[in-house]
Amino acid sequence: MSQPDPTQDSNPGNETHFGFRSVPEGDKARLVRGVFDSVASRYDVMNDLMSGGVHRLWKAAMIDWLNPHGAITVLDVAGGTGDIAFRILDRAPQSKVIVADINASMLEQGRNRAIDQARLGRLTWTCMDAEKLALPDRSVDAYTIAFGIRNVTHIEAALAEAYRVLKPGGRFLCLEFSTVRNPALAKVYDIYSFNLLPKLGGIVADDADSYRYLVESIRRFPSQERFAAMIEAAGFRNVAVRDLTGGIAAMHSARRI
Repeated sequence: MSQPDPTQDSNPGNETHFGFRSVPEGDKARLVRGVFDSVASRYDVMNDLMSGGVHRLWKAAMIDWLNPHGAITVLDVAGGTGDIAFRILDRAPQSKVIVADINASMLEQGRNRAIDQARLGRLTWTCMDAEKLALPDRSVDAYTIAFGIRNVTHIEAALAEAYRVLKPGGRFLCLEFSTVRNPALAKVYDIYSFNLLPKLGGIVADDADSYRYLVESIRRFPSQERFAAMIEAAGFRNVAVRDLTGGIAAMHSARRI
């Protein structure tokens, strides 16, 4: 399947991409919000079905690399369901996690899970845009984002905000779908993604279109190398990349020095 060049992120007339479509920049946040409003109640179930449970291993690898400990403050962006926040608290019970998400429906799912698990004490839930974080400069020890940064309208703005809110020495860690390295695996992955996932979304979540967007948004995301360059351009140092499952996902780590 022919795919758009993911390096072409800006378009004339203040347009951006929404999956493989070009849309006005001002419309993307609303369209993304609509996707996650639609899938919120089935989001975790669909993640298990789509990845065969592998997303849990990727998230565990992210927490291992973060290695949270002590009484740190972590900002988890696009973390509405609480999956990353809960894992951080499991590893660092004295930490505090601010869970930020632009989507109220996703935050509701996470808060409900936190209530069920009696985890509310060290968690703060807040509806915030990754491009305009309502937090002071140099206020958090770590910034995490898992499978969320590809959905923002301006990735550079989100990275600038991450840099702004981190304390000197603070850690940036992003887990995101990325570019598959092996051509044979990439071919199988494309067949699975474009043919099976939307059908699965239609059956389980009654929403094939939202899952078609999710697949397309993955293909539009920059490669590991280009995203690493964007992180460095935002001011971060010690940028490092680790591929997961042949590059289906990748982690990017960096520091505010």
